[in-house]
Amino acid sequence: MFGCLVAGRLVQTDAAQVASDKFVFNLPDYENVNHVVVFMLGTVPFPAGMGGAVYFSFPDPASGVPVWQLLGFIANDKPSAIFKISGLTAGRGGAHPFGGMASAAPSVAQVGVSVEPLEQLAQQTPVTGASASTADALRLFTQKMLDSLYNFASSFAVTQAQMTPNPSETFVPSSCILKWYENFQRRMNQNPNFWKN
Repeated sequence: MFGCLVAGRLVQTDAAQVASDKFVFNLPDYENVNHVVVFMLGTVPFPAGMGGAVYFSFPDPASGVPVWQLLGFIANDKPSAIFKISGLTAGRGGAHPFGGMASAAPSVAQVGVSVEPLEQLAQQTPVTGASASTADALRLFTQKMLDSLYNFASSFAVTQAQMTPNPSETFVPSSCILKWYENFQRRMNQNPNFWKN
């Protein structure tokens, strides 16, 4: 039902089923993994109203006991997600549904998927820093915002012949808005974070 992907490695589709609603993937050499993708294979959907909470577990260096952290979730309408796992080992784990069911060797981390009601998934808070880069989402938002601004401003466009003199009104040529739009779009494509400077 699930797959797990780490860049530079083969896709894993052999999750160990540790309970009727819980599945675990082993991640050997986890110290060299930055991101992990968890996805549905498309062969079996979640039951209606259900989704999968995605957890990451690593062995606590002091005790060797697995520390579980919530990364996020997948669902029928969100069949895949990418999570950043590098740097998560510094945080503490929280409540998780796996208990002592899944254990791994000291150099092996685990990704767990727990099938839970969507209402419950929506109320859970993933560990800070687990979400992957949102550069693509930011780029899409910016594109939609630029389109909206240009369309809105263009809806007020009038020709010089249609203009009526009004000393309290300032007019901006639509070519200026278009030039700004194109510059912003170009800079966004070069560096999605340019606006932070």
